[in-house]
Amino acid sequence: MHLVVHADQRQFSIRDSFARLDGSGWTSEAVDHRIGAEPGGIAIATARSDLVESSVTLLPSAPALPADAEHVVEADLPVPSGKLVISGPADYPSQEKFFSVLPGLYRARVSYVPAGPPDTDWNDHEFGEHYRYVVEMWPVASESGVEVLRQGATVWDG
Repeated sequence: MHLVVHADQRQFSIRDSFARLDGSGWTSEAVDHRIGAEPGGIAIATARSDLVESSVTLLPSAPALPADAEHVVEADLPVPSGKLVISGPADYPSQEKFFSVLPGLYRARVSYVPAGPPDTDWNDHEFGEHYRYVVEMWPVASESGVEVLRQGATVWDG
């Protein structure tokens, strides 16, 4: 599923439809890793507070690492309801995007792939690089925590 998400406050989230994220996943380590993991979902740090391009793909198992990604991080994503919600922090319920999966525990890999601006209106006054935030998910039997597979720059310009 290809998406354009409003990453207000330089983030967007993927969570179980019954969960609410409260920001507790944003530790100083999480900021460096660019992912805030909480029991109900993950918040993905973005380089811009703007409309950003993303994709979510469900796979049967872990894929190969993308060669063109500057940063790659994984986290656990429990989805007991079988319904994912993808949204920015300022989105109204009508702006949320939904993605159905089998209920269970998933591993979510987020790859930061350099890209041009999205094919939609975006704020050319906002600073920060454009990335495509590629989210790949597959079912797992047990939790693994957050793991950085490729560390990009820990501080973005701006």
